[in-house]
Amino acid sequence: MNQMTKKTNWRWWICLLLFVATTINYMDRQVLSLTWKDYIAPEFHWTDSDYGTITGFFSIFYAVASLFAGRFVDWMGTKKGYLWAIFVWSVGACMHAGCGWATMHIEGIESIEALKALEAGSQVALAVATVSVWLFLVCRAILALGEAGNFPAAIKVTAEYFPKKDRAYATSLFNAGSSVGALAAPLSIPILADAFGWEMAFIIIGVLGFAWMFFWIYMYEKPQQSKHVSAAELEYILQDEKNNDTEEKKDVEKKEKTIPFFQCFRYRQTWSFISGKFFTDGVWWFFLFWTPGYLSEQFNYTSSSGMGMALIFTLYAIVTALSIFLCKLPTYMVDRRGMNPYEGRMIAMFLFACLPLLALGAQPLGAYSAWWPAVLIGIACAGHQAWSANIYSVVGDMFPKSTIGTLTGIAQCAAGLGSFIVNISAGRLFTYAEKGGEAFKFLGYTGKPAGYMIVFCYCALAYIVGWACMKSLVPHYRKVEI
Repeated sequence: MNQMTKKTNWRWWICLLLFVATTINYMDRQVLSLTWKDYIAPEFHWTDSDYGTITGFFSIFYAVASLFAGRFVDWMGTKKGYLWAIFVWSVGACMHAGCGWATMHIEGIESIEALKALEAGSQVALAVATVSVWLFLVCRAILALGEAGNFPAAIKVTAEYFPKKDRAYATSLFNAGSSVGALAAPLSIPILADAFGWEMAFIIIGVLGFAWMFFWIYMYEKPQQSKHVSAAELEYILQDEKNNDTEEKKDVEKKEKTIPFFQCFRYRQTWSFISGKFFTDGVWWFFLFWTPGYLSEQFNYTSSSGMGMALIFTLYAIVTALSIFLCKLPTYMVDRRGMNPYEGRMIAMFLFACLPLLALGAQPLGAYSAWWPAVLIGIACAGHQAWSANIYSVVGDMFPKSTIGTLTGIAQCAAGLGSFIVNISAGRLFTYAEKGGEAFKFLGYTGKPAGYMIVFCYCALAYIVGWACMKSLVPHYRKVEI
């Protein structure tokens, strides 16, 4: 290692790598949502139900994989674990491009033109839709398997390269990649799909992950082994270890017990956490996966049109800016109003839960301009991001640190199940509503707009229901004692 006396800043270059990986992660996830309605569905004769099945199962795959991703990274080591994670999800992303070719060969169809020319509703068209859905499901499963490793690996890296006082800040910086990815996706993916075909959009975005791997191999080593980290920077990184001997002795004396997996379900706090994730996560995934299609279908703004890209970009810009502001509210409640952390957080979360109520206005105000749904959905999603950031802190307030990982995995599975139900139900509802036409009515809307209104009603009320469940299960702060 280069023993320079001047303090280097290599840790921030590592943080930049994590930021880029998170950005790529989010872009890979969004390629399908930005291409399915205008490019893929006409080719494979998909219905909304077909797309809902794909998005629903992706949520399940991701949730289950999240249970094991952290253990895998710990087992493989940070460097190899992160490499495997991004390699797997990049392979999964690129594999989507081959689904058309595979479908044609399985069904014996000679060209894309012949594929598109199939009579809608015919047996061959139904077979094509079924085969292609299964192929995309395999690709989404591989994508989810790799993407589940991003966050645990990144958290582990920040623990290695940053002292405790800087870790929260470093985490917020690399996690900003999710917002940047959400903003970059609508400005790049539709253009790529329009210029080179939807297949190349998957490949080009997927290849970014492989490029990242080369930088990771060159740049990452543990700080103690890195030639880029000076002695002064290493001392700064390891400053917490000065008091390790004393702290370790204390930890040995009063080491926290770990709550066994099944025993976790005996606590009301666990069910509070589960309900808060189950009812709400599906809302975020619904808006993420369905909004581009909604704008295309209801307002005729395709994802590749200038207006379509502007609407999606504005939506996520609102999410990014407003969620950062909202996340400061619990701190204000505690520091300025003198509340205990749990009380302050729950009041803040109630206010966050009220913001999705604005989604009820998306359909009525959409009659005047498409900008209204984009803005209102953006505010609703900002409420979700603030809610999501705080709900993890709630479990940390009440459970011993030794059990937080287990509880997070349980909650992620509940969130995945909730998201699966919302997305697969939405797909089937939209298909049914479209077939029903004028006969399908809800709150003055008919056909598919009525279907969207039903789902928007759920999205608006989900957080209130989740908050009420959490508050009724744990009315006041009560730490779990074991």
